[in-house]
Amino acid sequence: MGLANDIRAEVKQTFSKQWEKRDGNKVPDTDDIALGNAAVVLKGTILYADLVESTLMVNSQQQHFAAEIYKTFLLTACKIIRDQGGTITAFDGDRVMAVYLGDNKNSAAAKSALKINWAVDKIINTELVAQYPNSDYRVKQAVGIDTSDLWVARTGIRGSNDLVWVGRAANYAAKLCSLRTGSSVSWITKDVFDVLNKEVKYGPNEQPMWQQSYWSAYNCYVFSSSWNWSID
Repeated sequence: MGLANDIRAEVKQTFSKQWEKRDGNKVPDTDDIALGNAAVVLKGTILYADLVESTLMVNSQQQHFAAEIYKTFLLTACKIIRDQGGTITAFDGDRVMAVYLGDNKNSAAAKSALKINWAVDKIINTELVAQYPNSDYRVKQAVGIDTSDLWVARTGIRGSNDLVWVGRAANYAAKLCSLRTGSSVSWITKDVFDVLNKEVKYGPNEQPMWQQSYWSAYNCYVFSSSWNWSID
């Protein structure tokens, strides 16, 4: 069988075969899901943490410096995500994707965003200045968060495959990162905002931590924050 016929047969099978799906309440491992039309269905909150202007950085900085920025940003984001109960699901160059499950998933994800904002400023950029006092480069980041029903399926080919998270939250969270403006670096959808715990919604004296705006590209309201949350 030639390559074209091989691909055509697989595509035809995927389109025609019934899906086998089951409800889930934990993040599945790759081996938990068959490579065919099988999926775990769950309610989850997706967070994307993105290193802003990374293309400009790699074009203007030495490679070892750029690698250090990638490493320190992703390490920082991952440690905070895991500390807040999130599960890291994928890396995509200069960004990391994570999922949060359970009753507190939205507040945990939002707190992660605020803590990442603090850590980038108070740890990464502080250490960057100390090590490279003559450099004017500073790390910038953005975090996007959405919540929705999700299908978790296994994609790829035998010997080279991984899980894919299919649902609005995965797409919106990634796209929200591009909305960063000025100091507004943490972005969440209204569905996330509406169920946040009070401590992640308001600062001292009931001061709102999030500002509403209209996302015309997707005809919905979103909320952004410039606040941070210190870590010990």
